[in-house]
Amino acid sequence: MLVRVWVNNSGPYNFAIDTGAGATIISRRVAAEARVALAGASSVKLSGLSGVQGSEGREASPGRVAIGTPENLLPAKGLAIVTDALPSDLDGVLDPTESYWPLGFTIDLPGDTISAFDPRANSLRGLAEPPGGAIVPWLFDGSSRRPFVSLDAGRRALLDTGSGFGLAINDTAARAFGINSTRGRERAGVRDLGRGNISARRIEPLTIQIGSLVLRRIPTDLLYGAGVGAPVLLGRDALRPFEISFDPVSRLIRLRPADASSRR
Repeated sequence: MLVRVWVNNSGPYNFAIDTGAGATIISRRVAAEARVALAGASSVKLSGLSGVQGSEGREASPGRVAIGTPENLLPAKGLAIVTDALPSDLDGVLDPTESYWPLGFTIDLPGDTISAFDPRANSLRGLAEPPGGAIVPWLFDGSSRRPFVSLDAGRRALLDTGSGFGLAINDTAARAFGINSTRGRERAGVRDLGRGNISARRIEPLTIQIGSLVLRRIPTDLLYGAGVGAPVLLGRDALRPFEISFDPVSRLIRLRPADASSRR
């Protein structure tokens, strides 16, 4: 999902909405054009699914960040990193768990939209679960606000709108899921932010459960080159039917089918 973003009234730029990023990431070119202030003299190592730390960035204070229109300012700056590790056709990555804080937000994947709400006035707590959906705890990972959810058998998965995978698992997780066969269709490889290479194979689909929501035969990808500590991912191919709301005050996530056809 790409959105138009203005930084310090400069733009518009193309940013990807990525709930798994852990920070807002800005290309060096955009940072220079928008006169983004760098914070400190030291660099930070960047890594992705591979665990490879092959690129660097600088922490920054982006100032004014607007989305959709130049007047639609985001409430929080959050952590921002300036780097040259992004693909050439992408100006930046916006992590709404950081940039929308303390507001909640809803990502409608079928509708390709993102919107904000005040979780103090419109909390997910106490709401009835939507038909064909679920309301589940938003599990934090240490100091990061990246949105993890609990799957059946106590496993955790990261809701990652920046990933084009379905249910993405490495060899270790595959054994925990009871996968015996790795036969399937090879997918195009990707290069992560740390310049590590990840390849994938689309294998037999799995059925998993998130709270009361059962996802049957969801697209499943076995990852090669992922680091030992790489999380299980639920990417766009798995989440595509849903409108997903994130309430940071109640620490709840609602997955609601976007239309009646998604409920079948």
